[in-house]
Amino acid sequence: MASVLSHPAAILGLSPWFRSRGVRRRAALFGVFCAVLPDVDAVGFWLGVPYGSAWGHRGLTHSILAAAVVAAACTAGAFRAERSRIAILFFLFLCGASHGFFDAMTDGGLGVAFLAPFDRGRFFLPWRPVRVSPIGLHGFFGPRGLAILESELLWIWLPCVALGAAGVVWRRTRMAGGDRWK
Repeated sequence: MASVLSHPAAILGLSPWFRSRGVRRRAALFGVFCAVLPDVDAVGFWLGVPYGSAWGHRGLTHSILAAAVVAAACTAGAFRAERSRIAILFFLFLCGASHGFFDAMTDGGLGVAFLAPFDRGRFFLPWRPVRVSPIGLHGFFGPRGLAILESELLWIWLPCVALGAAGVVWRRTRMAGGDRWK
């Protein structure tokens, strides 16, 4: 898995693209929640849940369906009075779905159950440059942890910051009246 430190990076990349659609600080905080929540399944390691089961790590909680359900629940519960709830729903969904995408970029584990519960398959992206992070803090401090953080900075944080910067430029261009994409 990508480390818990890197899953919130998705918010940096996504929020500038949604800011003009009503996604503000509160929605960004819920985005962090949606981005890290899938790893709640790591509790299964201590409860004896088999890794490869639907309830195992990177199983159902990492699926596209789970990202949609969590985003819908957060939107319905915390943003029902917002006029921009559709944009907030889509933003929260992308934040939650980014978790599985980042994990599918790692070089370890059994893959991600993107299609659970409809398909038991586990998937990786064809390109897997991110060093897999240990579950928990043990093994994270030292040379291995530094190598993991280095790969996450290069392959997760840097692209997310670049995506966010592009969103800021795009938004400023639109606000200046130079919207060529209409």
